[in-house]
Amino acid sequence: MIISTDPARVQLDVVYPWLRASYWSPNIRREIVERAFRNSLVAGAYDGDVQLGIARVVSDRATFAWLCDVFVAEPARGRGIARKLVQTLVDHPELAAVRRWTLGTRDAHEVYRPLGFGPVDPTIFMQFLPDPARWSD
Repeated sequence: MIISTDPARVQLDVVYPWLRASYWSPNIRREIVERAFRNSLVAGAYDGDVQLGIARVVSDRATFAWLCDVFVAEPARGRGIARKLVQTLVDHPELAAVRRWTLGTRDAHEVYRPLGFGPVDPTIFMQFLPDPARWSD
């Protein structure tokens, strides 16, 4: 297995169904996923030409990074692939100056905790959730 940050290697025909079926982006439109990946740093896990997993970072590449779309195909889970994808992005030279990394997860806290991620301070963080019609079918 190799981890690559080459965006040309990402197989959107494989990745898109994963994300469309995920709890964090149900029914997301393909063009939204394409735009998101075009405007992000991405790490992919591959076994030869087979895409095993993906992770994406949205960042200004100076101060802030949002880790998102971390997904590993079911048959490849339990092998530390998600952690390797995340570590690759955290160590990416374009993100060396970033002082705050964030992410959201319902069920994978133990993937991220060993990498230094912890709870956010709810007294300073807020969110805005627009109507899903903006991005879903």
